[in-house]
Amino acid sequence: MEGGVENPETIVAYWKNSADADFNTMQHLLASGDFHWALFIGHLVLEKLLKACYVSRHKKHALFTHDLLRLAEKSDVDPTNEVSNWLDEISTFHLNARYDNYKQDFYKRANKEFTDIWVARITTIREWLMQKL
Repeated sequence: MEGGVENPETIVAYWKNSADADFNTMQHLLASGDFHWALFIGHLVLEKLLKACYVSRHKKHALFTHDLLRLAEKSDVDPTNEVSNWLDEISTFHLNARYDNYKQDFYKRANKEFTDIWVARITTIREWLMQKL
């Protein structure tokens, strides 16, 4: 299978299972008040599900990127404008929680109210992506 993967179902299952585990971790972090880390893990949940969609549709290994909007476009999941905007914003959580020069501003923004809004959006997108698989 040139350029493709031999057992795409196995790879899709791996990404889905890993995303499910991360979703549980996100919930624990939210409950413990670790808001910026909950959002970072929420980004990973969506990244992994988008990679599962990519593999499922293209029978190739997923792209090496953390950009959720790019992954959605390449995965042919056809997000609405609203979901596209959310994916673009959620992609910043990866950078903001990970890199020191962005952390302080993100820590201040990622209060309970902000995090609750974005976790709800992450959950909505997660459910939508699960239906695509």
